[in-house]
Amino acid sequence: MGLFSFLTGNNNNNEQLVQAIKDGALLVDVRSPAEFRSGSVTGAINIPLDTITQQLSRFKGAKNIVVFCRSGNRSRMAEQILKQNGYTMVINGGTWQQVRQEQSN
Repeated sequence: MGLFSFLTGNNNNNEQLVQAIKDGALLVDVRSPAEFRSGSVTGAINIPLDTITQQLSRFKGAKNIVVFCRSGNRSRMAEQILKQNGYTMVINGGTWQQVRQEQSN
């Protein structure tokens, strides 16, 4: 595990992230609406971390889910919440910039 992965709690490798994006994963920015408006990933939806449990129905039917934020901390928490609620194919993408970069590869 690399230093970035260790610091952000993102223990999924880039290959999983890239493949999930290619397979049409649901891309979820868990930052605040203001942060989301300032820039995000193409095709991402905004579900702020503090509203995830109230919006679980928005994840139904998603084969893969990629969550991301500013530093990777909120996305790590979102990943845990989703997994605790039965969503097993959740990837912590780390930062929105990292996901955007992988999306363009």
